Amino acid sequence: MGRRSIRVALLVFSLLLSLRPHTVSSTLPLQSLNQGSNSASGSTPKQDWNNAHEVHCSRERSRAAWKVIEEYLMPFVEKKKYEISTKCRLHPDNDMFRDQEQHKSHLDFNDWKCGYCRKRFYEEKYIDQHFDNRHYNLLNVSRNRCLADLCGALHCDHVIDAVSQKSKCNPAAAARNKHMCEGLADSCFPVDEGALASHLHEFFLRQFCDAHTCSGKPKPFSRGRQVRTSVFYIVISVLTILFVMFFYVFFYLYNRGMRTRPQVLKRLSQSGRKKKPS
Repeated sequence: MGRRSIRVALLVFSLLLSLRPHTVSSTLPLQSLNQGSNSASGSTPKQDWNNAHEVHCSRERSRAAWKVIEEYLMPFVEKKKYEISTKCRLHPDNDMFRDQEQHKSHLDFNDWKCGYCRKRFYEEKYIDQHFDNRHYNLLNVSRNRCLADLCGALHCDHVIDAVSQKSKCNPAAAARNKHMCEGLADSCFPVDEGALASHLHEFFLRQFCDAHTCSGKPKPFSRGRQVRTSVFYIVISVLTILFVMFFYVFFYLYNRGMRTRPQVLKRLSQSGRKKKPS
């Protein structure tokens, strides 16, 4: 029995030794494959994340372009009750930052609030960074959605920084900007769509395109500006007027009551003196 058990043990041991190299060689490729998939899965999402956040469009200049459109163009267009086509690059839907800008609330001098998650910030640049980091998926990154590309035609430098206006004029750049400006006029206000579009086409040329010259005349926005009155401003104005009216009515009634009060007291005192004790 002892010899038989020893033989069985030796046989099992020899079998284990014969199987061990095959087991190791079969597990090594699996480990190397797992390491390769892990490294690929670890680097690719990070690389895709960085690439996804690369937006080649200036938020600041896009904001300046929209300010020019909102103050120097849209009030005149709305006054004529003309609807700009979505094919026009000046349409609000063609601004990739428009939805985010509409969800930005300036509550106080150093108080900005995100309309998506209600977070508060001290400066506008911080809420812009918040939009870039946390709400990037809400950007409209479709083709031709960057308003900053139109800043040359829309004279954004007059809105951003007055110092840049003193730079020396470049005739080639002025010609390119004028060509872009005339293209916007043709696409946004086609003259073959009627008298109204033709009138706005002419207005756009005078308001924006004529100033793209190195002669110094005419100046940008020669037709002036019109700031659209918001509903909030109208409500505040009405409430202010009502408050002032209420204050003057209250003041008038108060003074009238103060004038009549001494006379009433005098009459009461006189009537009290006339009564004799029984």
